[in-house]
Amino acid sequence: MTGGLRIPDAAAGARVLAFGDYRPARIVTNDELAETVDTNDEWIRSRVGIAERRIAGDDEGIVELGAHAGGKALAGSGLAPSDIDLVILATCSAESPMPGYAPQVAHRLGIDAPGAFDINAACAGFCYALATASAAVRAGSARNVLVVGSEKMSQWLDWTDRSTCIIFADGAGAAVVAASDSPGIGPVVWGSAGDKYDKIIIPTRHSFIQQEGQAVFRWATTAIAPVAVEACERAGIRPEDLAAIVPHQANLRIIEAIARKMKAKDAVVADDIVQSGNTSGASIPLALSRMIERGDVPSGAPALLVGFGAGLSYAAQVIQIP
Repeated sequence: MTGGLRIPDAAAGARVLAFGDYRPARIVTNDELAETVDTNDEWIRSRVGIAERRIAGDDEGIVELGAHAGGKALAGSGLAPSDIDLVILATCSAESPMPGYAPQVAHRLGIDAPGAFDINAACAGFCYALATASAAVRAGSARNVLVVGSEKMSQWLDWTDRSTCIIFADGAGAAVVAASDSPGIGPVVWGSAGDKYDKIIIPTRHSFIQQEGQAVFRWATTAIAPVAVEACERAGIRPEDLAAIVPHQANLRIIEAIARKMKAKDAVVADDIVQSGNTSGASIPLALSRMIERGDVPSGAPALLVGFGAGLSYAAQVIQIP
């Protein structure tokens, strides 16, 4: 019998090379929604902080949205499609359970024969996918990974239900992860509260998304800040040293509560929800990509990403801004 198995040489760390985002062209304002449901601009803004949201067209599915964002991230990374050997796509709004979307996005971008799979951790999906990509690179299982969060939440909405149709929206964000001589993606802190699984749910293939808004609000505003602080501690970063806090864009009041409890007064706090709505697993890369494009955050500085939502699942990690 021969000796033990060979293990690929591990990378010292992994880092994000670039982000990319894609927002559908159609903008739906609060006033437009007020024409069909019992609501108004002030009511929506005061409860969730949303002014407008993007809704994808009939010809824009999860693959099309994800390919747009992935292509932008790939271009920004300086890598060629042939350099990518793993594609991970986070989504919870799939039109059908199979086939997966990651292989299709890879094909659209000219990435030949990569490992490719989908992750469903709902609104925490991008953080789960990013942690998986980082682990794959550091273990030597992949060289460069394209991570995509792509959601078409509008296809799961009852547009007469004001508790959900005012909140959710469509879009995609992406990141390219590569090996690094030093860590650029910190340890993930993740977990779940499965006893609360029914607080955000699509009960059957023929139904729409349903949520118990107050229960989710209470859970998020009490349980998530300690997770975020722990992610900072495990990365060796003090909250006050963060340049940015990028929570899942669920509700502006939740975002503000998490940031306030972290006491990171100098950090820029993402508020993309105001213009983009809640795009579930796409919201974190959408928000951070926009912040980088606007010059709101400096390259190389630490940013906290924290996702939370249906499941109830959550995950957080600190990264260096590319």
